[in-house]
Amino acid sequence: MDAKVLILLALKLAIAGTVFTYGLQANRDDLFYIVHRPGLLLRSLVGMLVAMPLLVVACVYFLSLPQATAVVLTALAISPIPPLLPKKHKKAGGIAPYGLGLLVVLALVSIITVPVSVAFFDWLFAIPRGLGPATIVKIVMSMIVAPFIAGLVVARLMPVVASRLGMPVRRIATLLLIAGGLVLLLGTWHAIWSTSSVATVAAIVAFIVAGLLIGHWLGGPAHEHASVLALSTASRHPAIALAISAANYPGEQFAPTLALYLILCTVLVIPYVKWQRGRSKRCSNVL
Repeated sequence: MDAKVLILLALKLAIAGTVFTYGLQANRDDLFYIVHRPGLLLRSLVGMLVAMPLLVVACVYFLSLPQATAVVLTALAISPIPPLLPKKHKKAGGIAPYGLGLLVVLALVSIITVPVSVAFFDWLFAIPRGLGPATIVKIVMSMIVAPFIAGLVVARLMPVVASRLGMPVRRIATLLLIAGGLVLLLGTWHAIWSTSSVATVAAIVAFIVAGLLIGHWLGGPAHEHASVLALSTASRHPAIALAISAANYPGEQFAPTLALYLILCTVLVIPYVKWQRGRSKRCSNVL
C-alpha cells in the first residue's frame, strides 16, 4: 500500500467520521430549522451547488487551466460536505442549528447532485468519463450517506452511547484530516511550487474568495447565517474531491493542486472569521 493510497484512506475515514458525528448530533430541530426557512435553504443550495460549479466553468474557459487544476476545482465545487466546520462556524458567529441543518440537507441531496454534476461537467468539457454513475453513487454512499444514517441510527437507538461517541470520533476524524493533509503537503511541497502556474493560483484564490462572497451575500442580512454559508461555500472537504479526481483520472497527479487549495483556503478564511467574530461580539454588546 503506497503513500497515495494511505492518504486517500485517511481522508476517506476523516470525512466518514465527520459525517457520522453530524448524524449523532442532528435532531429534528436542526433539520427543520432550515426546512422552515425555504428561502435560506434555496439560497444555500444555489450558492454551494450551482454558483460555485458555474464559477469553475468560467475559470476553466477563461484561464486556460492545466487539466489537474480544472479537475480538482470541478471536484471541489461539487463536493457537498465542508471540512469539520462547526467549530469555525461558531468562531465566526454562526449558529449550530443552521450549520447542522445545512449539512444534513447536503448529505441527503449529494446522492443525486454529485453524479449529475459529474455527468454535466464531462459532457460540457467533452471529457471521456472514467467513472460511471453507479461508481460515483457508491463513493457518495460510502463516504457521506451511510455514515450519516449510521449516526442517526445510533443517536436514535442508543442516545447515551451517542453522547459519548461524538467527541472521540470527532477528534479522531480531525486527527486523520490533519495527518492526511500534512502528509499530502509534505509529500507534494516541491511539486506545489514547481507545477503551480499563476493561472492555477489565481483560479484557486478566485474559488475561495468568490465562495466567501457568494455565501456571505446569499446568507442574507443575519450574520449568523451569512458566516455559516460563506465558510461552507468556500471550504470543501478534500476527500470526495480527491476520490472523484483520482478515480476518474488515475494517471494524473492531483495531490499538489489539492494541497495548494488546502493551504490557500486555510489562510484566506482567517480574515473573514476574525471579521465576523468581531461583528458577532459587537451585536452581542448592543443586545
